[in-house]
Amino acid sequence: MFDNFDFDVIQRSWVYLFQTGMVFTLQLTALAMTGGIIVGTLLAMMRLSSNKLISGIATTYVNLIRSIPLVLVIFWFYFLVPYIGAWIIGANQPIMVGAFTSSLITFIMFEAAYYCEIMRAGIQSIPRGQVAAGYALGMNYRQTMSFIVLPQAFRNMIPVLLTQTIVLFQDVSLVYVLSITDFVGAASKVAQRDGRLIEMYLFVAVVYFVLCFGLSLLVRKLQQRVAIIR
Repeated sequence: MFDNFDFDVIQRSWVYLFQTGMVFTLQLTALAMTGGIIVGTLLAMMRLSSNKLISGIATTYVNLIRSIPLVLVIFWFYFLVPYIGAWIIGANQPIMVGAFTSSLITFIMFEAAYYCEIMRAGIQSIPRGQVAAGYALGMNYRQTMSFIVLPQAFRNMIPVLLTQTIVLFQDVSLVYVLSITDFVGAASKVAQRDGRLIEMYLFVAVVYFVLCFGLSLLVRKLQQRVAIIR
């Protein structure tokens, strides 16, 4: 099976794969995670709101996004964001936002729906007595959430947030369908150039497995430490 396996193509290309492809993948993952957590927190607060309209809007958004395949969302945002941007600013022509920007917006909005549910569960895990204690100290709702509820909720949610981020890291490979040079896209270009598809895609699979499995072990240890703190 490995008689014709060319290990040299990996050795010749690994600098390009990691410095160009993997760096892009990590950057997009980090930015999407940050934006997703921020937007997801806002959505979680909306879902927990006593205002039925605000809660209904957030609930509808979360259920809609979680019911659509990510690859379709990527295509929709890639083709629709230029027109939406033109509509917002009143331009006559679509705004060229670029593949990276549209991909970043896509992942932020898509992952926000999943981070929202994680945040909502984390907030609801905090005893109501903590909120009552904040009010008893003279804090308002914003101060109570900012200084009492959310810090405790974030500590409880860290393992789950990191697990979702690992999933996000894997999902970023879907930007390959937009011809963006992420890690998979870089490997595909090398594979097509040298005619070594098996070697490159097998190498990509091994790299993803090592990284994701290692991160999963770290998340498991962190989860155990959080459980001990509780």
